Amino acid sequence: MEPFKVHILGCGSALPTLRHNASSQVVEVRAKVLMLDCAEGTQMQLRKCRVRFTKLSHVFITHLHGDHCFGLIGMISTFGLLGRTAKLHVHGPKELGDELARQLKFYTHDLGFEVVFYPVDTTQRAVVFEDRSITVESIPLIHRMPCCGYLITEKPSQPHIRRDMMEAYGIPNSQVNNIKCGADWTTSDGDVIPNERLVMPADPVRSYAYLSDTRYIPELWQQVKGVSTLYHESTYGDDHLPQAEKYCHSTARQAAMVARDAGVGKLLLGHYSSRYEDETVLLNQAKEVFENSYLTNEMDVFDV
Repeated sequence: MEPFKVHILGCGSALPTLRHNASSQVVEVRAKVLMLDCAEGTQMQLRKCRVRFTKLSHVFITHLHGDHCFGLIGMISTFGLLGRTAKLHVHGPKELGDELARQLKFYTHDLGFEVVFYPVDTTQRAVVFEDRSITVESIPLIHRMPCCGYLITEKPSQPHIRRDMMEAYGIPNSQVNNIKCGADWTTSDGDVIPNERLVMPADPVRSYAYLSDTRYIPELWQQVKGVSTLYHESTYGDDHLPQAEKYCHSTARQAAMVARDAGVGKLLLGHYSSRYEDETVLLNQAKEVFENSYLTNEMDVFDV
């Protein structure tokens, strides 16, 4: 099974602390590197996690609060200094397009590569990127400004060839693709070997949902039903529920309720308020609702 990993670059909220960087993650999937949000300091975190700058192809911004996008222009500028030539694709709320264009004009000269911007309608669930192996969809969220999450889903892969059966029946390698596509094999004696004897099941499809800043949405679970791994912001604990409601954030318990109702594989917590010096209290509250919950910390790597 190919790697599908999430690198945590930052898991704090807006107020800077000495313990946490603001929001950013890198996802490695099917030989691609994608970035989710790009807060101040992200490029330094990217160096620490040892993912190659040159492999980063797409950046997905959830909304235009600074703790989710202030690092973008700095990272782009650094890519230029490093001699990047490949296009960088940036997806985000439509308002980001004009601002990014102004920053590129003001701060970068002879960049050496093209930054391509794709506006995302944060009010609609829609495919915002797709290739032969993955799909990325937007998921509408409710925050103090237009905001969406992103769902990264692998496309189904082909079944695995049983090499022992290929050798046993003398099937040439030229027939591998046909058999992966469902073909049977007919021997020289006219016996038909059914396809299910020649292959093993394909790897299960994996998916990762990144739900950044949002108030608790009771029906949100329907948008992430059955995902392998869910990241849901958990800014506050039960002790600050009024603040969560006021500022359109969620508590750890509410994040766990979404995970439980959606039947996800595991829940990742993050976007912690700076008032918590130990996020264990958030983890414990989440686990009361959904046992397979985990705190995120900078440089953590999670398999999806």
